[in-house]
Amino acid sequence: MVERKQSGILKLVLELGPLATFFLVNSRAEAWDLGRFLPTADLPADQVPIMAATCAFMVATVISLSVSLAVYRRVPIMPLVSGAIVILFGGLTLYLQNDTFIKMKPTIVNLIFAAALLGGLFIFKRPLLGLVFDSVFKLDAEGWWKLSLRWGLFFLVLAALNEIVWRNFSTDTWVAFKVFGTMPLTVLFTLTQLPLLQRHALPDESAS
Repeated sequence: MVERKQSGILKLVLELGPLATFFLVNSRAEAWDLGRFLPTADLPADQVPIMAATCAFMVATVISLSVSLAVYRRVPIMPLVSGAIVILFGGLTLYLQNDTFIKMKPTIVNLIFAAALLGGLFIFKRPLLGLVFDSVFKLDAEGWWKLSLRWGLFFLVLAALNEIVWRNFSTDTWVAFKVFGTMPLTVLFTLTQLPLLQRHALPDESAS
């Protein structure tokens, strides 16, 4: 029980660590004079926080994925896809000195997940969420179909919200929304799916 609890805490740290790092560095970059460490030259002062945060985000993401691989001998598909896009769009952000790329990253990630889940249902006629989480919990076919549909639609909502926020509000507001908006919304949505999981859960064969 203790080992399982410690494992759960570690997974939470690995998932939230890069995001927390992104928020912290963006809010403290000027106070810490991080502009002089950036691999870009002659940045406007108002661009230093987001560029420094992007650098830190990329480094923290690589560390998180590396620790996950070392500890669990595998990296879950969703953090792996998200991490790859962080590196790609973060690199473009720094190279072109344009924060649009890192701001679009959540949109792209959520659209990829939505396309995979909804495409699996309506094109391939398979609830792909079951392939990812079948080892975590067991559901009947209807349960996997409903859960995949709901998560696919939720990812579309997250993509739309990200576009609305970064296009209409300041960078600091977008960063705050990314940390204090997206994560609580995801946790709340996950909790609302518990009744569905209970209704469609298969009997535990190991208990018989």
